[in-house]
Amino acid sequence: MTPIRWLLSLIFVVQMYLAMAVIAVAFAPWALFSAAGARAACKTYCRWVIFTLRLLCGTRSEVRGTPPTDECIIAAKHQSFLDIILIFNAVPAGKFIMKRELMYAPFLGQYALRIGCVPVNRGKRGAAIARMKADVAKGTAEPGQLIIYPQGTRVAPGAKRPYKVGTGLLYEQLAQPCVPVATNVGVFWPKRGILRKPGLAVVEFLPVIAPGLAVPDFMARLETEVETHSNRLMRDAGFDA
Repeated sequence: MTPIRWLLSLIFVVQMYLAMAVIAVAFAPWALFSAAGARAACKTYCRWVIFTLRLLCGTRSEVRGTPPTDECIIAAKHQSFLDIILIFNAVPAGKFIMKRELMYAPFLGQYALRIGCVPVNRGKRGAAIARMKADVAKGTAEPGQLIIYPQGTRVAPGAKRPYKVGTGLLYEQLAQPCVPVATNVGVFWPKRGILRKPGLAVVEFLPVIAPGLAVPDFMARLETEVETHSNRLMRDAGFDA
């Protein structure tokens, strides 16, 4: 790691959060009265992050596969904030299942609610799943692509974390197709730390899993496809998972 690369990464991180505040305030009059205004603000922010990440850190990004445009579940590998940016920017009406605590984050929480994100409680497994299903049922009035991270948190490249059955229960409840998403973004934008590495960060939309599978079969297929393709993308980026 050279000092100049670390410094440019620090500049990127600082300006990224400043840009979030500036864009949020600039779009506030529109976003206050229109979900379309809130979504436009979020898309503008995503494009700014993608542009400045390449400009300052040399991290290019690419979306592969076919991003869905109809109502569906998107079940994605989660390695850093970058996969959130790339997935949301690639679909027309993305809305995330998010931790309820994020509702209170400045700017981010308010805009997330305006675009239809679904805050869910955490707790003991049975109670948490029941609450998540109820929260999602209330949140499906606004059509779009429901984005969920089956492992429940960011997972660093090479780390192992189980896939939670809640994704399968939502797949069963909503009876919608599921689009798995693989990624290698954690190789370039780590779970923690300042340094952003140059290279090609990819999110890849994989073939659709049609509704109707039994939950155990769905979960096994989802994990196999996402992990297999994510490992391939990470190998292509020089990381052996």
